[in-house]
Amino acid sequence: MTDTAQEFGTAHELGTSATLWELVERRAALTPDAPALLQAAASARDDRRMTFRALRARAERTAAGLYGMGVRPGTRVAWQLPTRIETVVLTMALARLGAVQTPLIPFYRDREVDFALRASGARFLAVPGRWRGFDHTAMAHRLAARLSDPPLVFEAYDTLPEADPDAVPLPPPPTDGTAVRWIYWTSGTTSEPKGVLHTDRSLIAAGACLGHALRLRPDDIGSMAFPYAHVAGPDYTVMLLLYGFPAVLLEHFALPASLAAYRRHKVTVAGGSTAFYSMFLAEQRKDPGHKLIPTLRLLAGGGAPKPPELYYEVVRELGCQLTHGYGMTEVPMITMGAPDDTPHHLATTEGRPPTDMEIRIVDRDGKSLPLGTDGDVRLRGEAVCAGYLDEAQTREAFDADGFLITGDLGHLTEEGYLVLTGRSKDVIIRKGENISAKEVEQLLYEHPDVGDVAVIGLPDAVRGELVCAVVEQPAGAEPLTLEAAIAYLRTQGLSVHKLPERLEVVDALPRNDTLRKVLKYKLRERFA
Repeated sequence: MTDTAQEFGTAHELGTSATLWELVERRAALTPDAPALLQAAASARDDRRMTFRALRARAERTAAGLYGMGVRPGTRVAWQLPTRIETVVLTMALARLGAVQTPLIPFYRDREVDFALRASGARFLAVPGRWRGFDHTAMAHRLAARLSDPPLVFEAYDTLPEADPDAVPLPPPPTDGTAVRWIYWTSGTTSEPKGVLHTDRSLIAAGACLGHALRLRPDDIGSMAFPYAHVAGPDYTVMLLLYGFPAVLLEHFALPASLAAYRRHKVTVAGGSTAFYSMFLAEQRKDPGHKLIPTLRLLAGGGAPKPPELYYEVVRELGCQLTHGYGMTEVPMITMGAPDDTPHHLATTEGRPPTDMEIRIVDRDGKSLPLGTDGDVRLRGEAVCAGYLDEAQTREAFDADGFLITGDLGHLTEEGYLVLTGRSKDVIIRKGENISAKEVEQLLYEHPDVGDVAVIGLPDAVRGELVCAVVEQPAGAEPLTLEAAIAYLRTQGLSVHKLPERLEVVDALPRNDTLRKVLKYKLRERFA
């Protein structure tokens, strides 16, 4: 198999005119019979396989079918579909037409879907029918009935609208990679979603840089255990198209049930986010004498903080490398650890940015800060989104120099690595002193009776805010008390003014349905 990373060149060399459909055509021409998508089923006999040639051909037939339905360049099409071959085909077909796609996580319900349909003005809505016990078609028609100009609803689970592309006068493929063709929805850490605008160019830049950082090879076998409707979906697809390796698609990720698919397809690269690492670790600990996934060489992900100790646990117990990065819906790839980085850097930083990603650390007045000094993290580069559907939100999100204001806090090291120290909302101000929630979380995570932890600030009449630790305990752990937690943190050298004044033990921390990020706003609402 050809080393296609060299043939495709860097993301910058692809040029701003590069489109997702152009990558599909290039890959189908380079390695037409190489596997692209491996659909994992409950048993091996029901698994499915699609080559790059077949992906291009079926996407063209689907584009012709969509065109016959009335989808044109620029038409806004919403889709709420699970991680399946058909979903990838539909996405590529819409990319071929130059439509504007607005992916919706399959776990969204009336409130979120209604908001997205109204805000985006989608003319079409693709749904999976009844999926995992929920009738998406009924919900789609229920919501459409409330709109004065409802979208056309169609199902796209097993079947797709198809036609002969030779018999349908399709428009030429799009050539402008900088046109907005994606509307994603923030859903992880705020109660109100935002419509994030992306271009093929921004997604290609993110995927290309991610693949380069991970040192991926054509003989790798990847995996998508997260919803394909997440912004990581097309980014991962970009990696497949650039490097020519396949990915196992898991419609529903659950352990230990999903392990059989990882093993029979000999997955070499897996991951998703911090919660995924922890789930793999928990399974490995059930049988420490046998490697959980024998072929696994790399766990990779991002989207949520990673305690340094978790890195060492993964490497030691799972017997593979762990690289963690920093990304968000607005910028899918900001920094990423590389497999050949030092263990210290992989454990304690978010990796380094690619050459075309500018990171600026500033104080509250927007003045640049020196290396090693914590401040607000701001970004500018090819992978940064084009803004938001709401122009007012766009104006608020970018500074005068065009840098995206992330709301994250951190600093750059002399070697160029980024260290995140929390979010601006996670800075707890107690009696005028700033306390990093992340610092307290990382120390508490190392306690043997703590499975996961989130530290939040709660309103307090005397202190301004008090420090509250919300803990999820592993099975069989001794009940944790505030006194025991404080005693442990004292032994770890945590300053007295940072010690928690309240401890809450919960069965499970609230998380979103994409990368399993902890929803701190829900904890604040619950315990305030």
